[in-house]
Amino acid sequence: MSLLKLIGVLLDYPRDELWQHGEELLEACDDPALSPARRRQLQGFVRDLLATDPLDAQDRWLATFDRGRSMSLLIFEHIHGESRDRGQAMVDLIDAYRRNGFELDARELPDYLPLLLEYLSHRPQAEAKDWLHHIGHIAGMLAARAAERKLPHAVLLEILVEMGEGKVDLALLRQRASEEVRDDTVEAMDRLWEEEAVRFGTDAPSQDCDPPHRSPARAVHREIQP
Repeated sequence: MSLLKLIGVLLDYPRDELWQHGEELLEACDDPALSPARRRQLQGFVRDLLATDPLDAQDRWLATFDRGRSMSLLIFEHIHGESRDRGQAMVDLIDAYRRNGFELDARELPDYLPLLLEYLSHRPQAEAKDWLHHIGHIAGMLAARAAERKLPHAVLLEILVEMGEGKVDLALLRQRASEEVRDDTVEAMDRLWEEEAVRFGTDAPSQDCDPPHRSPARAVHREIQP
């Protein structure tokens, strides 16, 4: 298992079968591209995850990545928000996947970070590094917020920043994160739902106008046969 795929698996919603591949995950942590300190941190993350009850791990993942937008793993949400540009960016990314022999095989958005990492794990190293460089500021901000909230996922995101070799000042981003208003509290979530609700008139909203919500990831890929 490549390092990029490992990071993607560990960032993804922890499905039950993950616990069946503990040894494989730990072996993948011993990647020569990582410093000894990073290897130990990554192994510690995996061991802690494997020692956690799956239901508890899944609840923690939802509380971390599915509550509020600041820790969203949807890359374009941080770049384009809800603008129309996001839709075109999605189309372009799907086209890139298909041109290189991959097809989405689940109801998941193409900019979902674990899915993108799965894709990049099969691409040339230079291309993967270029992608990571371009999203480095997003991975850096996610890493800073995770560190500020004392979330174990911080190490995964910091590794992505390092692999992109971009000029990302994690200390500065963490300072910025410490000054942000949290959007994952009960009060913040209530305000979000209220703001979304007032956009509608007396008619019931259509299904595609539901307030933002991301169900647990089920993103996989398959190679397209020539």
